[in-house]
Amino acid sequence: MPYSDQFRRSPIPTNQHQVVKPQKLVNAAVGMLEQELIIPNLFQKQGIDQFKGADNDTISMKVEGILPFHDYAWRNDRSQPIQFDEYSERKIAVTFGGNSYSAVKLTDEQNDFDIDQWSKLLRPQVKAVSRGLQRRAVKTLTGQDYAVTIGNAGQHLRGALIEARRVLNAFHAPKEGRYLLVGSDFESALLNDEKLNLAQNVGDSEAESALRTASLGERYGFRIVVDQTIPADAAYAFASSGFIFLSGAPAVPQSVPYGATTSFEGIALRWIRDYDSMYLQDRSVVNVYNGFRSVTDVLVGWDEANEKEVISSQEHFVRGIKLTLDGKSDYPEAAGELAKITGVSDAKAWAPTGRVAETDPANA
Repeated sequence: MPYSDQFRRSPIPTNQHQVVKPQKLVNAAVGMLEQELIIPNLFQKQGIDQFKGADNDTISMKVEGILPFHDYAWRNDRSQPIQFDEYSERKIAVTFGGNSYSAVKLTDEQNDFDIDQWSKLLRPQVKAVSRGLQRRAVKTLTGQDYAVTIGNAGQHLRGALIEARRVLNAFHAPKEGRYLLVGSDFESALLNDEKLNLAQNVGDSEAESALRTASLGERYGFRIVVDQTIPADAAYAFASSGFIFLSGAPAVPQSVPYGATTSFEGIALRWIRDYDSMYLQDRSVVNVYNGFRSVTDVLVGWDEANEKEVISSQEHFVRGIKLTLDGKSDYPEAAGELAKITGVSDAKAWAPTGRVAETDPANA
């Protein structure tokens, strides 16, 4: 047999000629990232296109103004004119900034003998990026200044959850997408409470995503989710719209031979791969632009004494509150604007033996 035929028919190790499809791999990677996230997946998701070209990566978002209504007495003598109000839209400065990444070098020897598929390398890289996003989300959630803290909830968990519902309703927080995010000790207390009957739900996850696995069930309008990275004795009741998770994929440089970007379920991701001939090694980088922020509101209330609507002069964070197993409760001062508009004040603060609802509003 001619030497040339022998050469053509010689078997070639498949791992030396990997067919890498960047778009296919990055599509799988962003799917893995979405499944790994817990807290960022509870937040409202937005893209970053509006930030491109913005000065200092900051944009001013216009928020629709709020106007009160008035009544004009029926068949009055027309001695007084109707009342006019000034209309103005609010502008909220939103800053985007964050670049979470994982970068790995892979030698020729590793590529030829150890790693037979790039998807194996992408999985730990995606997990690393997801932990970075999770930590930033935790910092946003736990660092928020909450108007209400329901303390000593461990003494009457069911009553504390009902009170959390009452407060968010009084704050006019959206009823859609409400979560109760609990720490590990808070989770144990909930599972041991026979009245809540949550223990039967553990292990009944419908999918393999981290969020599905962390879900304990639904009670009083809250989807209860456990997370190990928040304080163990704390819980946070909030509407998903109370926090924003910004996500975007950087562009793939033209000089990079392999690379792709994609998005899935509101989460973007980029993967690029190139070769460093000076050190005979591949380089793999996974990254995502990201940002987190909370949402404040201008409130509308009713002045019983003067029988008219009142609009808050300040913005308040009312789409979330905090609960703790121990410690005292913290409510707005009765003389403050928030208390006057919503009726939620330290004069009516919840206590395990005090403000406990007589009826269960779970189906209200």
